[in-house]
Amino acid sequence: MPENKSFHNQPKGTQAKQQTKPPVQSASSPNKVEKWKPYDLDFYAQELVLGNRDKKNVLNESHKMRMTVAYGLERFWGEHLRLNREDPNKGSYWKSVWDNLAKILEQGGIILPNENIGDDTDKIKEMAKKLWQMPLEEQRIALMVLSQLCDSLVWWTQRYKKKSSNSESWED
Repeated sequence: MPENKSFHNQPKGTQAKQQTKPPVQSASSPNKVEKWKPYDLDFYAQELVLGNRDKKNVLNESHKMRMTVAYGLERFWGEHLRLNREDPNKGSYWKSVWDNLAKILEQGGIILPNENIGDDTDKIKEMAKKLWQMPLEEQRIALMVLSQLCDSLVWWTQRYKKKSSNSESWED
């Protein structure tokens, strides 16, 4: 550690560790990650929850999304395909979360595969392959951001979820 005279002149026992800041990118070559704002996750999550608040039984998907993050990007992405067959509102909610994740990651310079493929088996295979071929570091970052986005979805869901017509219980 370079010598810091003011650091060494402090009374013994009161010396704090010298903190070093990471190097700052020059204005001529800004790092896209520096432009990304983590608090925008709350904005996106709030918009998603409010946009689905009036759809019956959709907001509970936020909790399921948070749990699904642990299984990886390709499983999270694929869940909207299954749900589209069972409950299109739920499938649409999952897809809109994926679409927003792609927007968020793009701000940091990560391109998340995000194509509307329908239910075509060959296109599903291509999409899964694209997700698996992402650089490992970008996969990890995407999962971390997705995890935090889902945490925000759960938080906003808990605040905005409507009570069912039976005022004793919350909507499922």
